[in-house]
Amino acid sequence: MKTVTSYSKGVLAEERAAKQLKRDGYTVIKKRYKTKFGEIDIIARKRDLIAFVEVKAHQSVRDSLYAVTPKTRRRIEQSALWFLSEYPEYSSFDMRFDVIAFSGDLSDESICGEHLDNAWMVGA
Repeated sequence: MKTVTSYSKGVLAEERAAKQLKRDGYTVIKKRYKTKFGEIDIIARKRDLIAFVEVKAHQSVRDSLYAVTPKTRRRIEQSALWFLSEYPEYSSFDMRFDVIAFSGDLSDESICGEHLDNAWMVGA
């Protein structure tokens, strides 16, 4: 029997979230985008909007949402600014911070994440 680590569970959740975003009309620009501040799980575009998406997988959606701490939000905000400085072609786009939260057995292909768009405001 294969052992599921938190790392492999996170990678699977990110793959599922990327597929879900594509189904919902987004174009995934970057996955696992790394900066000196940390990582953004997914950066996606829909028309003139850039979404910086944090993906969480816990026992419940509520636990997943609580796992997005103020420190996590600051890391993602700083990394988003880094992304915009590296890719100035997106600097005129609207931007928001989303969370896709999973619960349950990720091996079940029918499970979709709870997509909370505009999950927080910068500095909030």
